[in-house]
This record gives sequence, structure tokens and C-alpha cells, in this order.
Amino acid sequence: MGRATRRVAACAAAVLLASGLQTTLAHGDTTPSPRIDLTVLVIDDGGPSVAAITAELKSQGTPYKVVTLNDTNRPVINAAFLSDTVNGVPRGKYQGIVLPNENPFPNSAAEMAAIATYEAAFNVRQIDAYTWASPAVGLNYASNPGFFGTLDGFQAATTAAGTSGPFGYLRGSVPFEDNDPKVSESYGYLATPLANLPSGASFVPLVDAAIPNSTSRGSLVGEYTHDGRKELVVTFVYNQYQQQYRLLARGMVDWITQGVHLGYDRNYFSTHVDDVFLADDRWDTTLKCTPGDVTCPPGTPGSTNPIRMTPDDANHLKQWQAANNFTLDMVFNGGGSEDWKADHQTTVDPTADQMIADQTNYRWINHTYTHPYLGCVQDVTVVPWKCTKDASGNTVWTDQNTISTQIKQNFDWAAKNGLKPDPQVLVTGEHSGLLTAPQETSDNPNLAPALAANGIRFTGSDASREPAQRAVGSSTLTVPRYPMNVFYNAGSAKEEADEYNWIYTSKANGGSGVCENNPNSTCLPQPLDTTTGYQSYIVPLEARIDLGHVLSNDPRPHFVHQSNLSEDRILYPVLEKILGTYRSLHADNTPIVNLGERETGQEFQKRAAWNKAVAAGQVTAYKIGNTVTVSAPAGVQVQATMPTGTAQKMAIGTAAFGSAYAGTLSGWVSPGALQSSVTLQLPSGSAPAAPAAVTPNVAAKSVPAPAPADKKVVPQGVATPVPAGPSDVTRKPAQSLVPGSGTPVPGKDVVPGVNTQGNGAPAGNGQNGSGKAPGGTASHGTTTGRPGNR
Repeated sequence: MGRATRRVAACAAAVLLASGLQTTLAHGDTTPSPRIDLTVLVIDDGGPSVAAITAELKSQGTPYKVVTLNDTNRPVINAAFLSDTVNGVPRGKYQGIVLPNENPFPNSAAEMAAIATYEAAFNVRQIDAYTWASPAVGLNYASNPGFFGTLDGFQAATTAAGTSGPFGYLRGSVPFEDNDPKVSESYGYLATPLANLPSGASFVPLVDAAIPNSTSRGSLVGEYTHDGRKELVVTFVYNQYQQQYRLLARGMVDWITQGVHLGYDRNYFSTHVDDVFLADDRWDTTLKCTPGDVTCPPGTPGSTNPIRMTPDDANHLKQWQAANNFTLDMVFNGGGSEDWKADHQTTVDPTADQMIADQTNYRWINHTYTHPYLGCVQDVTVVPWKCTKDASGNTVWTDQNTISTQIKQNFDWAAKNGLKPDPQVLVTGEHSGLLTAPQETSDNPNLAPALAANGIRFTGSDASREPAQRAVGSSTLTVPRYPMNVFYNAGSAKEEADEYNWIYTSKANGGSGVCENNPNSTCLPQPLDTTTGYQSYIVPLEARIDLGHVLSNDPRPHFVHQSNLSEDRILYPVLEKILGTYRSLHADNTPIVNLGERETGQEFQKRAAWNKAVAAGQVTAYKIGNTVTVSAPAGVQVQATMPTGTAQKMAIGTAAFGSAYAGTLSGWVSPGALQSSVTLQLPSGSAPAAPAAVTPNVAAKSVPAPAPADKKVVPQGVATPVPAGPSDVTRKPAQSLVPGSGTPVPGKDVVPGVNTQGNGAPAGNGQNGSGKAPGGTASHGTTTGRPGNR
């Protein structure tokens, strides 16, 4: 804030003093504390850093109000906009203010002065989302010592003050991404605090990094205390996806809200293993397709060497989970066990017996009995497949009885074999029955009644097709799941790398070319070495993509297949990389939250109700002193984050609130008996004392700063997020190319859209659109067998 703005702020403060407001707020006064509404004000300049903070507030469910700077009809930021009086008590309408920089009103000193005055009067904090190092924010210019430029690959760290303060959930390291060496993905200013700040002012670095060619470290995130208020000064630019920001986002929200806000943040990770007890067909490295799948050339025989877990694989899984303190979900098909026994002319399935004996080590989800496709009846004689039509041109759907029988028969098989799955959750084979564009633009109308009849409350969906939870009929909700780039038809690292090359390599380099025909996809510059490419490229890339989900308050589970736990056991390196990286960055007070499908569905369900109420203006929340009061519509649970020691005030006595996570208490809460609102009692001393009055004399001591042209740099790699690799569809939205989760990638010599059988009948000759190996399978091309991959 420049000298002229400070003078205006000083005059405004004098007016507040004259009106008696400051006396009301003064520390030690016996008058009531002011009311602070639990809403964050966001002043948006359209830049990526403000957008990132806004996205974090939205993700957490924290109410916020956006004022767009370039909107000619925007409100004027003045005292009336920021505060008023309710029932004789001064009210601050915002608990924190996010600004693009320390003064985004170069032509309106009065607006910045109003914000400065409000912050000092109501003890409200401010984030400068991205600014350059200068005396205006308590820093020296970034020179002698200092640095400004690209920060790609830099290793930043929390300081002692950062670790003991808002970033106490981190172990210390804050690495900056470098996804593409040809693109600048970051920019920032490393500078040291001013040494000659006026009395009462201070700058405390919270995150810093070594200044190149210097023994000093420069601040990247710091707390600037001055003029009776606090600013979080961020001197690097970021977008909402970048790991360096994702690591700090939680702490930035906690800092600006002083640890008291609606909404909360968790780091979720769970992994579903589909097709347990089934055998999965294998990728053919010569044909560049999966025999038994419609992407293969016509007449290709089915797989003769399917991939299925062994008892040794089952034992290894149990031991791995114990060693890594991580539980996987087994998504099972009982019919697969019966098929295996029939194929091997035995009455015993050692793999199933072993896993059922160890069942308490896992969570179990019904995947239907034999994994049939439960949407329309597929015509797989063309690539991609299409829906069968009747004589009148209507879509022929799998009937309700078939769907219901598949669900019930799998539950019955589980009961007969002593297996106890969750009776309220399901994942259909290939998520079938749910709409699958472009062939199916609606759900199978027979799906919802079959789900309801079997008591299914939550059914898995493909997040690459439908990222949001939605209703299926009146009694079931979806649980979106992320497909991992660990393919269902790969039992070895070499098979995985070979198929990855086929999908993500141009035709000129020997691939399918599908990656170059999609404007939102990218291709590998060169094919991976099939011997080393999985470990050297695919594992770290997939781990980075999935870790991005983990760090985004995103409870969607990821899914893989039992084939990935067999033979080379290619799933484990990815999981170990995710868990290892996460645990190396986070303190023990911030563990990964590993939810089951039902708990995930309930979390989304509660979030939807909460977000709807907040968007409709039906939530009222405020803090007065050490008491927080929240009112929401009946039946809507409140989500909140509070300091350790917070309790819920009941009609009589108190009750525990939330659970400990990341150094705070947080969770969902409802009014107690005979109550219509939630009242939370903060621990004694958690309400900071009101700052001293902002007087003209204090303001005059502030360090004057020049007002040069805006020197902040926003590289293209920040404005447009850089994908971690060709399979990253989060930062660059595109149709997933993971087999079974997006557009089918034709095998060698297959022409898309051409009838592969020479007639319009469903495919025969071993091709049934299935990723499941033959063995006890009904006629190909019907819904009574196991068509559907994954």
C-alpha cells in the first residue's frame, strides 16, 4: 500500500475512532465483542493464483464472495460494503480478504484504504495471492541477495515459523514441479525481509528457498504484520493443480481464517481392485490389442493365457498391506471362482479360499456374479461397438431380471462361501448400465429398479466419463472412480509399457496415433523402452497424477484390476510411490484418509446438500468472541474446521466436535436435541485480542514504497496448466484412453467403424467385447456371459 493510500487509511481510522467503533473493539473493553461472519471476500483479477485460492475455498465448502475487478457493475469496496451493525453489535461481513496483490486498486486509493481500515478494526487477515518482492510488502527487492525467475524444480521448505504455524501438517519440504523442461511452469521472487521496519511491524518467512549463488534464503510465503493488520505475502505464481500450491493450500485457508472456518479438507486415497476371482485377458504385443476384445482384428481367437491371481499373490497382498498400512477394496465376481473350478475340473479354488480366509484385511464390494455388460445389448461387430436396435429402431436394453439376478447371485455366492461384502454398495462390470457416450446417452432404464430391489445405495461410476456424483433412480447414488493407467490386461511391466506405447505414441513412431488425433491429448516424443519404461516413466507419472487427486480434498477412489496384483505385480510400485511421496511430505498428524465406497458416497452426499444450502444463501455463520454459531436448513449437516479444544455446546452441557486432522479439529456436525443451530465453543484464548487502534501517527511511520508498473510475471505454463504427461487428463481435460474407461483404441489393422464380421450380427469367433478370459462363459455377444472389460 503506497503512501497516499496509507494517509487515506489513517484519516478513515480517525473517523472510526471518533465514531466510537474502535473503542468498542479495543482489547479489554467490557462491551461485547464484534460479530465476524464466516465468509471470505475474494477480489478477483482473473489471474491463476486468485483462481487457485477460490478453488480451494470451493473444494472445502468454505463460503466466499467474489468481486470481479474488471466488472464495470461491481460494488464499490467501502465501509458499508465491509461492515455494519446488527442488534447494536458491530459486524464484520468477512473473516478474511483475498487480494490479487497488496493493492489491486491503483486508481482507487479509497477502496484499498477501506480494506486496510476494516482489517485493522476487525482483526481480519489478508492474502496477497501473488506479488513481487518490494518494501511495500515488507521485503527487500529481489537482488543482492535475491532472485527472480523460473522456479521449476526448486526445493522450497517451510521455516520453523511455518511449521509451528499454518503449515504444521507438512514435514518441511515443498518441491516445485517441473513437468516439461521446455515450458516455464513457475515464476517467483526470492527476497529477504526488510531490516528497518517501523516499530510494531515485522515480516516472518513461512516458506522459503535457497537464493541461487548466495548463502541466504529468500521468502516465498511470509506473514507481514504492519499498521495493526496482517498480510500473507506470496511471491510466486501458481495454479490450482500444481503440487507446490496443493501442499500449501490448506495452510493458506487456515491462516486467513485464523483456524476458524466452515468447510474442511482431507487428503483421501483409496484403491479398488476390480475382477477379483475372475481372470483377465492379456494384451498381445504383436497384434497390439487384447484377444477377446472388440479392438482386435476379426476372427482373432480368444485369450489362451489369461491373468489371474494365485494363492501366493493373495499372501503377498496381505503382507504388503500390513507393511504399508494401507487397505485395498476387493471388487469381486463370485462366478469367476466357479468358472476357474470348472475349467480346472476341481471343487477347490485355492486363491478364493485364501482371500476369503483373510477377508477382514480388505473391504469387499459386489461386482456382479459374472461381469456381464448391463447396458444396451452390444453389437460388437464394429469398432467402436454400438447398441443393438429392434425392428422399430429402439435400443434393446439388458432386462431388469438379468441385472437383479447378477447382483443377487453374487451376494448369494458370498454368503455361501462365508464372505461378507458391504450389502449396500456395487460396481457393475465396466460401470455398465450407466450411460456410456456416445453409444448410450442415458442409463439403462432397467438399472435403477434393479438396484433399488437389491438395496444398493451406492454404485461405482467412471470419473473419466462422469466426474460428479448423481442419482440413479430414487434410491441410489453414484460414486465416481478414477481409472489408473495400470491396465487391466497387463500382467507384466513389459506388456504395460507396450500397450502404453500403442496408445500414447504417434503413428510415425509405431503407435496407434489416437493421441495425435485428439486435440486435448499429447503423445510421447518417443516410444518407451518396454524393458525399463514402466518403472522409469509410467510409475512416477501415474503416481504424480494420483497424488494430485490425493492433495485436492478429493475422496473419489481409484480403480485397477486383480491382474495388476499377479505375475509382475505391477500395481505395487505405483502405490508405493504415492504413499511414500505423500508420507515424506506430510507430518504424522495428517495421514491419508482411506474410505470405503459407502463412506465415500455419503461424503459426496453431505457435500452436495451443504454446497446447495450455501449457494442458496441458506447458511448463516458467525463468530462472537469464542463462540461460533451456524444455522443451516433442517437435515443439512454443517462442516467446519476449528482449533483443537473446540466443543459443541448442547442444550445441556457440551459434546465433542469433529476429529483431529492436520493440527485442527474438523468434521460434520448437526444441532443437538432441542436445538435449531450448531454452537461451537472455541478454547479459551483462541480469539485473538483486537489490535491497537490504527491512528494517523502509526500509519505515518509505515515504509513508503514506489509504485512502479506491475512487474509480476505469469508464465504460460501457469496460466495454462502443464499436464504431468500424456495420460494426465486432470490438467488437460480429455477423453480417457485407459482401456475400458474411454474411447477404445483399435488394434493393428482394425479400421474403426467397419463391420469386423461381415454382417450385423453380434460378434462370434471369440470376440465378445470382453476383458475376461473364457471359461464357463455363455454365448459370446449376449448379456448372460461376461462381456465388458473392467
